[in-house]
Amino acid sequence: MDSRRGRGRNPYELTEESPVYVISVAAQLSGLHPQTLRQYDRLGLVSPDRTAGRGRRYSARDIELLRQVQQLSQDEGINLAGIKRIIELENQVAALQARVAELQDAVDGAAAAMRQREAAVHASYRRDLVPYQEVQQTSALVVWRPKKAAD
Repeated sequence: MDSRRGRGRNPYELTEESPVYVISVAAQLSGLHPQTLRQYDRLGLVSPDRTAGRGRRYSARDIELLRQVQQLSQDEGINLAGIKRIIELENQVAALQARVAELQDAVDGAAAAMRQREAAVHASYRRDLVPYQEVQQTSALVVWRPKKAAD
């Protein structure tokens, strides 16, 4: 299952990963020429899904990525190889953040289970074996004198 593209769910449910836009519509929505979209696909910058007939189908996320590529290229002056590297690094960061969140959930679950086991152990102590009395400390001085032996 490819969760990036929304497969494995209700096939009629549209998400931002649902590939629904043909190249002409995607070009219009992104403000780019269809030939530019084809070039970005060849370079691996934006890789849309394909139909059985090999036609490209773009998702809303793909269109947002096209806009981001165009902004980095036009406004920031970054070349396409640099943009590809930026996209790869952003994807790695997102994957690592998801993994950190996953691991944090596992740690939180393990800590909660440990606290429950610890509470169960403390609850199982037998308090009837050794009565507990709190000892009070004082500064009183006690003098001991042995009894004299009776003659």
